Amino acid sequence: MNADLFPLDTDLAIAPGAWLLPGFALGAAAALLEAVGEVLAEAPLRQLHTPGGQLMQVAMSNCGELGWVSDARGYRYQALDPRSDRCWPSMPAMIKQLATEAAQRAGFADFRPDACLINRYLPGNRLSLHQDRDERDFSQPIVSISLGLPATFLFGGLTRADKPARLTLRHGDALVWGGPSRLRFHGVLPLADGEHPVLGRQRINLTLRRAD
Repeated sequence: MNADLFPLDTDLAIAPGAWLLPGFALGAAAALLEAVGEVLAEAPLRQLHTPGGQLMQVAMSNCGELGWVSDARGYRYQALDPRSDRCWPSMPAMIKQLATEAAQRAGFADFRPDACLINRYLPGNRLSLHQDRDERDFSQPIVSISLGLPATFLFGGLTRADKPARLTLRHGDALVWGGPSRLRFHGVLPLADGEHPVLGRQRINLTLRRAD
């Protein structure tokens, strides 16, 4: 499936329970970036290590009641930023509202995110295929909002061997997956170099979940 074949203003069902919402957050992008900047001033981006000790390519931070972290102890959510030993910054209301509205548009009426993972991709950075399994309630969807350079998102099946579809995610796009697609493998191909008029040579991705 190639999302480039569809009009940019058309919601695209990519699998049962999974929707691409092109340009969904475009009108709020400037305010989103301002809100993200305030979060990162309090909890700066950092590169984490996998439990096996490998340095992750993508820099990250969090806001909300819980934040996703990784270290020698494993992958998990926790209330305190391990760098500062303080609570993560509160999730900006507009980010929570946008995610809730995106989920509703995709058919998930009761999404109430308590965790927002902020990822920064630089040219060449990638995210290998994986499942999101660190949350308690798999009945809640995942909402992803893209800002900056376009990325090729891999949306696979329920096993790692399933061939993934490739979706182009652009500035302001939202992607929602849940229900029968909640545990699908997904990832991001190496980010192509480019110059976004607002963010320059980078992509910012917000991933919102109900972790607890």
